Amino acid sequence: MTTRAALRVGLRVAGTWGALALGTLSAFGQAATKPRVAHVEVQPHPSERRVDVLMDKLPLTSYVWPERLTKPVLFPIRTARGALVTRGFPLEPQAGERVDHPHQVGLWFTHGDVNGVDFWNNSEARTADERARMGTIRQVAIDAATSGPIGSLRVRHDWVMPDGSVVIRERATYRFAGAPDRRMIDRTTVLSAAGKRVVLTDNKEGLFGLRVARALEAPSTEPVVTTDAAGRPTAVPVLSNEGVSGVYTSSQGLTGDAVWGTRARWVALAGRVGQEDVVLLMLDHPANPGSPSYWHARGYGLFAANGLGARIFSNGKEKLDLAIEPGASARFRHRLLILSGTFSAEQAERAWKDFAAESQE
Repeated sequence: MTTRAALRVGLRVAGTWGALALGTLSAFGQAATKPRVAHVEVQPHPSERRVDVLMDKLPLTSYVWPERLTKPVLFPIRTARGALVTRGFPLEPQAGERVDHPHQVGLWFTHGDVNGVDFWNNSEARTADERARMGTIRQVAIDAATSGPIGSLRVRHDWVMPDGSVVIRERATYRFAGAPDRRMIDRTTVLSAAGKRVVLTDNKEGLFGLRVARALEAPSTEPVVTTDAAGRPTAVPVLSNEGVSGVYTSSQGLTGDAVWGTRARWVALAGRVGQEDVVLLMLDHPANPGSPSYWHARGYGLFAANGLGARIFSNGKEKLDLAIEPGASARFRHRLLILSGTFSAEQAERAWKDFAAESQE
């Protein structure tokens, strides 16, 4: 099958999402040309607790749920040219990485207060007493895995309370598309109450989060603990900023530290990873609860959209507790674009408009 024919087939299968998603990818190419769409392979390996995602035979990411993690994540994530954009610690530590916040792994979706229980901060680094008071998101099933011009993965999760009861049934759908020098990951999250009323209480810790590689952090000279060449934690009195160049920019025109705790349609993180200019562009769908989202845009590498953190981000001027009644559900859509090249606010806005034009699926 030719690339053009494969693209037509993919668009028929994916419908409006496919047409607009590939239009988004085109927004970051040359105006006169359409990008060659990559072939996506979605390869489940359930006995190894992972699903691999490749584009044109090159690894993009894996959906993983190792026993040592308290939630499924996408890890690691690479650019089209192969550069790692996610921190390796704690699963695959790289030299010079920070060893803080071990619960921040890859790309994830969770929340810090669900019926009074913290699902965000749980990790193997917690004491037994702490973990006994925190929630766990458990992989339940892989419902579908589809390869082609647009790849997709449908999975189910249970959000499990400390007493073992299930508070939320989650259906998550990932979609993957790509072209030369660009990759796209969509996550549709549907949370349903499992038998009784659920409240996602307004909380700073949420929702759609990414922990980025050291090169994409903001330069800093603070004393921290990082990993050495053998992956061992080592105290460092002054951080080296060699090769560190991350800068946040929001749809509101804010940059750097000023982005944190503000509302925006999209936020971009641009920097250089090795010899490659990289842009991570995160988009918040306007139909999401709490949209336009507030943002975690931390210089140390946490990059997250949180539409349910209004109280702390507004200094108490706003509040949004999201209640899900029995038999009801809440839906979220987020998109991550991984781009090789320099940042363009105009192209970022075009990409967001394409995303906003898509209906919730």
